[in-house]
Amino acid sequence: MDFIRILFSVLLPPLGVFLQVGIGGAFWLNILLTILGYIPGIIHAVWVIAKR
Repeated sequence: MDFIRILFSVLLPPLGVFLQVGIGGAFWLNILLTILGYIPGIIHAVWVIAKR
């Protein structure tokens, strides 16, 4: 299941975070990071998934 989340994180980072933690602080932070730069959004999403 983590492989699918990481795949979604590379394609659309907020979706990967949403699947892991739902709508919360990490989700909104990831949306902000993705808007500011796609790569920071990916890094944050993979970190959130790997952390849990």
